Amino acid sequence: MTSDICTLSAIDLARLIRAKDLSARDVVAAHLDQIERINPAVNAIVTLVADQAMARARLADEASSRGEPLGPLHGLPIAHKDLQPTKGIRTTFGSPIFKDFLPAEDSLLVERFRNAGAILVGKTNTPEFGAGSQTFNEVFGSTLNPYDRSKTCGGSSGGAAVALATGMLPIADGTDMGGSLRNPASFCNVVGLRPSPGRVPTWPAATAWSTLSVDGPMGRSVADVALMLSALAGPDARSPIALDAAGSRFAAPLDRDVNGVRIAWWKNLGGVPVDRRVRDAVNEQRPVFESLGCRVDEAEPDFTDFDAVFKTVRALAFVTGVAPRVARHRGLVKDTILWEIDRGEKLTAAEIARAETKRTELYQRMRRFMERYEFFVLPVAQVPPFDVDQPYITEIDGVAMETYIDWMKSCYFISLVGNPAISVPCGFMAEGLPVGLQIVARHRDDWGLLQIAHAFEQASGVSRRWPGP
Repeated sequence: MTSDICTLSAIDLARLIRAKDLSARDVVAAHLDQIERINPAVNAIVTLVADQAMARARLADEASSRGEPLGPLHGLPIAHKDLQPTKGIRTTFGSPIFKDFLPAEDSLLVERFRNAGAILVGKTNTPEFGAGSQTFNEVFGSTLNPYDRSKTCGGSSGGAAVALATGMLPIADGTDMGGSLRNPASFCNVVGLRPSPGRVPTWPAATAWSTLSVDGPMGRSVADVALMLSALAGPDARSPIALDAAGSRFAAPLDRDVNGVRIAWWKNLGGVPVDRRVRDAVNEQRPVFESLGCRVDEAEPDFTDFDAVFKTVRALAFVTGVAPRVARHRGLVKDTILWEIDRGEKLTAAEIARAETKRTELYQRMRRFMERYEFFVLPVAQVPPFDVDQPYITEIDGVAMETYIDWMKSCYFISLVGNPAISVPCGFMAEGLPVGLQIVARHRDDWGLLQIAHAFEQASGVSRRWPGP
C-alpha cells in the first residue's frame, strides 16, 4: 500500500538524503503522492501546501549540493498539528471561529522543525482546540482509524498519528494535556512521547508557567522519536520553564543493558475501569520486560485525589487558554469546551488553592514511589478504538463515565505530576485494532524513558504491522 520510500524510518531517510542516495525532492514527492492516494479515505491532513513543499525541497537539495551544514531532519516532510501556528498557512485550531486564520508567525516548535531541516507539507487534523481524545471538528470532519475506518483514531493528535501509520509522513508532532500524544499513538500503532514539561519549550502560550500541556514528537519507532527530540529540545528565552539541557544528547544510540532495572507493573489504577481487551494486551507484554532481565513487581502509586485535582487544573487551563478566544463566539463552540470553561469560571480561589497544594502532595507521592522503581508500566487508554461516530466513551465494563474525559484517567493521572511518558505499540486485539503500552519514567528522565522504550520495542517487534489498503 505504500511506496518503498514511505515505509522507511525517519532515521534511514535522513541518512540516505545526507549520503545523496535520495534527494529531498524524491522524499517529499513520494510522500505527497502517498497523501494523494491515502488521505481522501482517512482525512488526516487537512491543509496541504504541496507546491511550497516541493520548492523547499529543491532549496534543501541545493544547500546539500553546496556542502552547507545540514540539520538532523534535513529533507524530511512534516505536517504540523493544526494547533501549531504556521506563518501564512491556515491554522484553524479545529474551530469554525478560526477557519480562515492565517498566522503572522510560526510557533517555536514549527520554527525548530524548520531549523532542523524538516519540510512543511501541511497541517494535521485535531479536535476543536485539542479538547477530547477523539479527532473530529466542524471545520474538517472526522479522521478515521487506518486499521478500521469505522473507528476513531483517538486524539487530539489524531491526524498526526494516522499520517504516520499510513506512510503519509515519516515524522509528526503533537500536544498533550491529558493524553493527546499518547492516546492516538496507541490507537494507531505508532509511538507518541509526552516529554517532561519544559523539555520542548512552548511558545506562544497563554500561561507560560504551566506544566500541564506539552508539545512533543510522534513517529513510527522510538529511535525516530528520539531523533526529533534532539531537534526540538533545548532552552529558549520565550519559555520560562524551558530546561537547559541541549537536545543533542537525544541523538545518541539508545541501546542500554536493562538487566536488573526495577519496573512497577500496574494493578488496577486505584479502581479505574479498563476494558478487558486492553488489559490483556498490555499484560501479555510483561514477559518481554522480564526476558530483558528487568525486575518486575506488581505495584502502583496511590492515585487517590489525582482525578479531582487534574479536573480542577484542566478547567482553569481552559479559562486562561481557550475562554478568551471563544468569548464572542460561544454559539460556534462544542458543548464540552463550554462545559470546561463554565466549570473553570465557577472555581473559587479556595478551590484552586486546594488543588494546587494537593497537586504538590501528589507529586511528592509519585516521587517517592519512583524512587523504588525506575519505570512504571500501565495501559495508555482504558479502552480500544471505538466507533468514530461516538464523541467519547460513556461507560467501561458497565461503569458510567462522569465526564467526557474519564476514559483517559490512565493518561491524565500521569500528566498531573509531570513525569515523562511514552506510548509504544504492544499488540493487536482479535479485531485487528492496535493497543499501546505506556511507560512512565522518573521526573525529567526522558533519556532513560527512550532507552527502556527502545529496548521493549526491539524485543517485542510489535510495531512493524502496517494497516491494510
